[in-house]
Amino acid sequence: RELADEPARRRIREDLRTTLVVEAAAGTGKTTALVSRIVAVLRRAPEEGGGTLDRIVAVTFTEKAAGEMKLRLRAEIERARGDARSGPAERARLDAALAHLEAARIGTIHSFCADLLREWPVEARVDPLFQVAAADQAEGLFDQAFDAWFQRTLNDPPEGVRRALRRRPRDGAQGPRDLLRGAAWKLAEHRDFTRPWRRDPFDRERAVDELIDRLAALADLGAEADREGDYLAQSLRNLDRYLAELRRREEVTGGRDHDGLEAELGELARWKEWRWRGSGKAFGADLSRAEVLAQRDRVKAELDAVLTAANADLAACLSRELRPPIEAYDALKARAGKLDFLDLLLCARNLLRSSRAVREELNLRFSHLFVDEFQDTDPLQAEILLLLAADDPAETDWTRARPVPGKLFVVGDPKQSIYRFRRAEVALYEATKARLVACGASVLYLSTSFRSAPSIQAAVNAAFAPLMQGGEGEGAASQAQYVALERFRDDPVDQPTVIALPVPRPYGDYGKISDFRVRQSIPDAVGAFVHHLIHAGRGSGSGERRWTVTERERPDQRVPLEARHICLLFKRFQTFGEDATRAYVRALEARRIPHVLVGGRSFHDREEVMAVRSALLAIEWPDDELSVYATLRGPLFALTDDVLLLYRDRLQRLHPLFEPDEAALDLAVEGGARPLREVAEALAVLGRLHRERNRRPIADTIGGLLDETRAHAGIAIWPTGEQALANVLRVMDLGRRFEAGGATSFRAFVERLEADAERGEVAEAPVVEEGTEGVRIMTVHRAKGLEFPVVILADPASPAVHQNPSRHVDPALGLWAEPLAGCVPAELVERRDEVLRRDREEAVRLAYVAATRARELLVVPAVGDARPGDGSSDGWLDVLHPVLYPAPRERRDARRCEDLGCPPFGTDTVLERPARCEADERDAVAPGEHAPMAGSHRVVWWDPSALDLDREPEAGLRQQRILQADAGAGAMAGAGAAAGAGDVASAGAMAGTGVAAGGRALGGELGQRGHEVWQEARQRAIR
Repeated sequence: RELADEPARRRIREDLRTTLVVEAAAGTGKTTALVSRIVAVLRRAPEEGGGTLDRIVAVTFTEKAAGEMKLRLRAEIERARGDARSGPAERARLDAALAHLEAARIGTIHSFCADLLREWPVEARVDPLFQVAAADQAEGLFDQAFDAWFQRTLNDPPEGVRRALRRRPRDGAQGPRDLLRGAAWKLAEHRDFTRPWRRDPFDRERAVDELIDRLAALADLGAEADREGDYLAQSLRNLDRYLAELRRREEVTGGRDHDGLEAELGELARWKEWRWRGSGKAFGADLSRAEVLAQRDRVKAELDAVLTAANADLAACLSRELRPPIEAYDALKARAGKLDFLDLLLCARNLLRSSRAVREELNLRFSHLFVDEFQDTDPLQAEILLLLAADDPAETDWTRARPVPGKLFVVGDPKQSIYRFRRAEVALYEATKARLVACGASVLYLSTSFRSAPSIQAAVNAAFAPLMQGGEGEGAASQAQYVALERFRDDPVDQPTVIALPVPRPYGDYGKISDFRVRQSIPDAVGAFVHHLIHAGRGSGSGERRWTVTERERPDQRVPLEARHICLLFKRFQTFGEDATRAYVRALEARRIPHVLVGGRSFHDREEVMAVRSALLAIEWPDDELSVYATLRGPLFALTDDVLLLYRDRLQRLHPLFEPDEAALDLAVEGGARPLREVAEALAVLGRLHRERNRRPIADTIGGLLDETRAHAGIAIWPTGEQALANVLRVMDLGRRFEAGGATSFRAFVERLEADAERGEVAEAPVVEEGTEGVRIMTVHRAKGLEFPVVILADPASPAVHQNPSRHVDPALGLWAEPLAGCVPAELVERRDEVLRRDREEAVRLAYVAATRARELLVVPAVGDARPGDGSSDGWLDVLHPVLYPAPRERRDARRCEDLGCPPFGTDTVLERPARCEADERDAVAPGEHAPMAGSHRVVWWDPSALDLDREPEAGLRQQRILQADAGAGAMAGAGAAAGAGDVASAGAMAGTGVAAGGRALGGELGQRGHEVWQEARQRAIR
């Protein structure tokens, strides 16, 4: 049958003389549409609106997308050549295109800009031999510039730096230096926005002094309380104690330290005591509780107002005072002949602005521009593209440029605009679209989605259509206009497509639903549910059916569901400074489910990476006895505390360069302390590596460490051996890249690793390739453009938006305003409501992108007792509640769903409630199939009692099974003890994987498997 949007698709292929803006909803085949347009251009002669491949530019969002586009373009060109309707001339044009495909300009906007700059380096005023600095290289240069500035500045810090140094860092920062460094890097990333931040008049000292007086008057009310244990009275007495301590300090120092007091007031504002209310109407003899609470609220509001003004003042100070390290960073790049990604865009934009000759040359050279993911375009990129498409080379203002009809073709979806932090705004997209339409462009909509099952589409349409209204009026352009997804295929008849996965234990100690408890409880439920999906129906006599799915490559064939078909999607991997994925990973590991973090930021928190980092510290600084001890005690050598302490006692020193007295060592060994020889051998390994570290490549030093300890064999039998090996190889690769960037010092590399570890930098090594086993664990941003048969949305308690507004951007004014060092600038304060609205709108789009990744099954965590819309939660998945929850009167009206492959369910979707909880089973959504409040689909609410919950991790069991078949009882005694203590790595090492085993080579299944996994990981790293 004809697709609902076939007229639009036909026009994309045939109307080559019109500028087209195509809005393609999720799963509608936007890349296919773009490729079909390119092929149509290649088939036709120039006088018919066609063109040759050398005159075409196609811009994509990532290098991976560019590679995939080339492959698809090749396939479509070959298909077109075989079309019987193709005449000789058309076939000849296609043959020529196929012959020159590898030279086609299909890539990212950054690679395109780099090509322009290399062609016109003099006009662009760049080094003709410039190199593009990778993200880590750019940050390394910035660190050099910042460190030099910071050391100089500490001698006489300016006002803003002085005040910032007194503040206690939050949000994972390690100290004041990192706070300032993070602020400076933010400014460096947006240095093309040159408008200074406004600094309003603010008498900080006077404001703080008056506030202290009001706080003291409030604290005095504590003495009027009738009851000693009253919570409100306690909060006031705590305030009084703080003020008394403040007065004592001021008497000692002889004055008021306003910088320090400003920092302390920020901590005071976060006291939980501000929420203590106590009970009863009366507070004191002549005071009502309402009067005291009203006065406290007024003082708290004054405190917040003073801090808001002080923070805005400090943000303005820092925005000026942090310019010198940015200028030094630019100078370092210039000396090194490097351009970072922003430089590529800035220099290319300036080149096009300043040189009419270049504009004329490029306008003649390129006949067609194709832009993918146009909703992710930032102001610089939009300016470059529209100047290239302009019909008048004399025009230098991109907002007035008129594209040549048919020259520009853009594809995007404003509903999937989720990169505001990278400058991409829906408002910019809509404004640019409006300009193109005013110049004669047409807007087409693709709505037929080939991806999701119709019932998933129905849920998505019902959830997001009311929230994406677009429309007219102030601020309306900041949200997309919803276009409903149209069905293409049929639903599976014997499986659910939308499942609400209940949180088993959502209640806190006080009988209320708690975000903290939700975060604690849901990972285990997700792990158990994934285990059910993979293993249901596999056992004989289980009475359950296997879950089946379709794959993108074989949409008409159902295959048994495997781990590789499942993806866990997170809003972000870090929540309140903690790794949000860790509990989910442990739940999967406890059930032996293969998995991989794609782009995880927990790289430096992995045990194998910490072990290697510790060893590198010991190699570089052998005098650092703590690092040496940690290395010997860790998984690489796995020596026990008693052995190391005995060695230290008998031979006095634990130093890699200290050669022990052989007689004393032999005497100790003869006395029964045989493991002391193993300590000496381990120290000798570290000593050799220390002496050779600056005479060999960094990667060779790391490789030598791993070879000496036979770490590849030990790591291979960890529960996540492949990922661990890939991470170790990633450290070696970091060493190679560090040296390739011009650095040769081993010490500098170790220091860089430590700095990255403090900031949580470096993504985890992605070892799982397409088609291999393993549950993917990704952020929504990483998953954009991808699809999976089964999608489970994770971390439901992650807030949709933060309390502080994120950023305000005004390209026309050249203004970029965002919090610096936790301080919100004045421009952002006065637009707080507007920016928070845009933040919430983007959160809606993020949830849309997440929900539309699913082909066959969408799983959303939910609390069975929750009442949607009551304001009790603000999680990022709350926008899906109307399409999950049944109407209040229908919460208990569940239909049995064994015919859908579900196990028999009970009657409650909450596994445990505390004794003081007011809700009970009658308030919960009943397990089974429901009709939700919104949408024509059906939702299955799972029964948490049907899940295999609370599975203990099987740490060490895999190692023990292999070792029992391969090692002696003596080795197993040590390994079993370590495994029983939960020390997985030590269990493997003590049984014969490292120097602690006397350097024995491993044999049998253990050694063979370790070697195989190591080689597989190496090959993946090479590829």
